[in-house]
Amino acid sequence: MTLRQLTDRLGGLAFGGDYNPEQWGPEVWKEDDELMRLARVNLATVGVFSWALLEPEEGRYDFDWLDGHLDRLHAAGVAVDLATPTASPPPWFTLAHPDALPVRSDGTRLTHGSRDTYCLTAPAYRQAARRIAGALAERYGDHPALALWHVHNEYGTICPCDHTAAAFRVWLRARHGSLDALNEAWGTAFWSQHYTSWEQILPPRATQWRRNPGQTLDFSRFWSDETRAAYREQRDAIRAHSDRPVTTNFMVPGYQNFDMWAFGREVDLLAIDHYPDSAGIGAAAHAAFDADRTRSFAGGTPWLLMESGTNTVYTGDRILPKEPGDILRHSLAHIARGSDGALFFQWRQSRAGAETWHSSMVPHAGPDSRIFREVTATGAAVARLGELAGSTVRAEVAVLHDSDAWWAMDVDGLPSPELDYYAALRRAHRALWDTGRTVDFAHPEHDLSRYRVVLAPALFLLTDAGAENLRRYVAGGGTLLVQHFSGFVDERMHARLGGYPAAPLREALGIRVEEHRPLRQGEEITLSDGSTARSWSESLRTEGAEALAAYTHGMLAGSPALTRHDFGSGHGWYLSTRLDDAGYAALVGRLLTEAGAAPELPGLPPGVEAVTRHAPDGRRWQLLLNHLDEAVPLPRPGHDLLTDGPLSELAPGGCAVLRAH
Repeated sequence: MTLRQLTDRLGGLAFGGDYNPEQWGPEVWKEDDELMRLARVNLATVGVFSWALLEPEEGRYDFDWLDGHLDRLHAAGVAVDLATPTASPPPWFTLAHPDALPVRSDGTRLTHGSRDTYCLTAPAYRQAARRIAGALAERYGDHPALALWHVHNEYGTICPCDHTAAAFRVWLRARHGSLDALNEAWGTAFWSQHYTSWEQILPPRATQWRRNPGQTLDFSRFWSDETRAAYREQRDAIRAHSDRPVTTNFMVPGYQNFDMWAFGREVDLLAIDHYPDSAGIGAAAHAAFDADRTRSFAGGTPWLLMESGTNTVYTGDRILPKEPGDILRHSLAHIARGSDGALFFQWRQSRAGAETWHSSMVPHAGPDSRIFREVTATGAAVARLGELAGSTVRAEVAVLHDSDAWWAMDVDGLPSPELDYYAALRRAHRALWDTGRTVDFAHPEHDLSRYRVVLAPALFLLTDAGAENLRRYVAGGGTLLVQHFSGFVDERMHARLGGYPAAPLREALGIRVEEHRPLRQGEEITLSDGSTARSWSESLRTEGAEALAAYTHGMLAGSPALTRHDFGSGHGWYLSTRLDDAGYAALVGRLLTEAGAAPELPGLPPGVEAVTRHAPDGRRWQLLLNHLDEAVPLPRPGHDLLTDGPLSELAPGGCAVLRAH
């Protein structure tokens, strides 16, 4: 069961969004039918937050209202992505099972009144979730409107309660086998933390000072596994009654609650929600970053943008609007990078509730509005791109992404607060994106041989297997850039002895790091090549590598800062500090040029995106997005699917999908 099963059913790419008809009445439903037809909606996600209506009392279901809406959507030619409503337990559930409410790290138990008011490990919650998933599947498993199953919504809530403590101990027994092995892995000889019984072990909670890093890392791994187990229970309850594909919608935010590589193997198709965190060119770069990550987690297969905002930019302290044309550009940005559709939250903007001001396809102003006109134009554009369904995206460069390495950099007690995994990941991707290259993400233990250039921006934790794999990659002809504070610990969070990074990687890089020297906040240093750097420095010596730039300050004056090592048929680069943006961009550009990794469409200026999708039969399409406010001539004219005509110039802010030769 794959995404192709869905797009075949739809006759092309998916377009639509979350539909919550229970918020409205018959007159609005009648208008919805007409407006969905105008907007070319072919897929609606239904039931995400409907648990209280679907199961008004424990074990008693009311499906009559949902029957009517599924029948109505089917009659209107709209397929249904039917959700299990388990992200928002109803009031009766939390009243009956107060122990299933989530607990904060300080022990405060939260109350009902929002969404996500559950603990994932609570037995009563898991049982209720399986029960309603099975009941929905039994009733609707072969409904003619049903095209896709949508388990839960945005898994993410973490709870360290007593239910979690019990489940954590079971997981630890399976992982470590014995208390002796656990004590060794966690280094409990330090600070008198030695455990003599399993019952003494708790999840990481609020404590006096720094928490044990091994415990913190293992808990992150446990929670990831527990989340996947909860998903599998609902998925399997559905599969007992239905043969439609099953997925869930993931957020890919600036924090890491589960291992997306592992979760990508559990779903029939990978689906994400995306909301940009900045406006303008920053939003375009953010969309590319999340889309490239998602495609990579999906193993390079097509995926689905399940949720986005028509007019929503989250900047942290406020919600900004999008500019005219952004709905189409942002939708096509995801389609360019492998999504087989574009869906939104939600169809009609709520008139009450906690997300009254969240944008939608039909805003409060109604269909006579800029937003709905742009939604309709985007729906028409997506409908013209049906031939892209099932095609894939290829890349010659990759950024390494490891959940364990991310979690390891989130532990207490690291030498600098500026060691930010997510920021390093985005910076590496942005440097490549700015050059017009399409980017994959890869795990350090994946086969990397197809990539000309691999960036490793934050590999603080690196397994022996990962280090050996990177050594093989360089020896086999690859170009690898490893950045500071990499390979310093193994998978148990134990420091590497004898110098950093891990020995096989040191061999490929031809260097040995002896000492890390974080810089003061705001301190800027100058390297011998004139570039500037901040945040971090290291004392290292070359063991075969060539020093290309040296430090010029303090005790490090004259010692290497940037090195290059010819190893086997490839080249291992090491950057021991954080270059400024211009210096980093120049370094990345040099690596790409020397490795022969060409832009997707040479000749385009910065600010114009080009990505190619490839069909198994050899057909290709180039998707072009102009983020500039000026027209851009194309290096090669082509036939544009959006206008069904020849195109030689991209208009300011314009988009095109060209059949490539």
